[in-house]
Amino acid sequence: MHKNDVIKQIRDTGIIPVVRANSADDAMSAIDAIREGGVSVLEITMTVPGALNVIAQVAARYGDDAIVGAGTVLDAETARACILNGAQFVVSPALNLETIACCRKYGIVVLPGALTPTEVVAAWTAGADFVKVFPAGSLGGASYIKSLKAPLPQIEMVPTGGVSMKTAADFIKAGSSALGVGADLVDLKAIRDGQLSVITERAKQYVEIVREARGI
Repeated sequence: MHKNDVIKQIRDTGIIPVVRANSADDAMSAIDAIREGGVSVLEITMTVPGALNVIAQVAARYGDDAIVGAGTVLDAETARACILNGAQFVVSPALNLETIACCRKYGIVVLPGALTPTEVVAAWTAGADFVKVFPAGSLGGASYIKSLKAPLPQIEMVPTGGVSMKTAADFIKAGSSALGVGADLVDLKAIRDGQLSVITERAKQYVEIVREARGI
């Protein structure tokens, strides 16, 4: 899928589920449940055992029906390995310029992490397609995004950390392009208990919350 199509799909979906799991099988179960709920953007973190294989499996299973990305990518070497295994976007909790350069070289969407206004602008200037504002919840949540967007309306922000069903609408209304959603959607206990329908239902609810907050 072309880079511009990936950017559009992330924007349109408005949700990036952050898949952390204790095993590759659990990750795949969560991914299938999220897809069932209508969310076609999936971030597999490098903390998942065998993460590269999971990325390759998801890319092979869903093809263009889902966009699979790599999360918790800390350096360019890891980014390259993820891209070669089928990742269509790369997410980092921090700002690493070599990682951004690697993604740009391969024509892959990159979401570096940043927190302060200086970091956010540095990430955008370096070529970020979206800036992951992390940990957003620790600095006031939606009100912090709104404060950042006031002088920086051109920067596409994806808050992560502190996003829940209670806060999601406020984050969208504050000007977020999409939301990084972790444990509130990818519930490890529900996976362990085999309650995958819980994750599917939450995915559907998040899609609806984003749609309503956008006034669609």
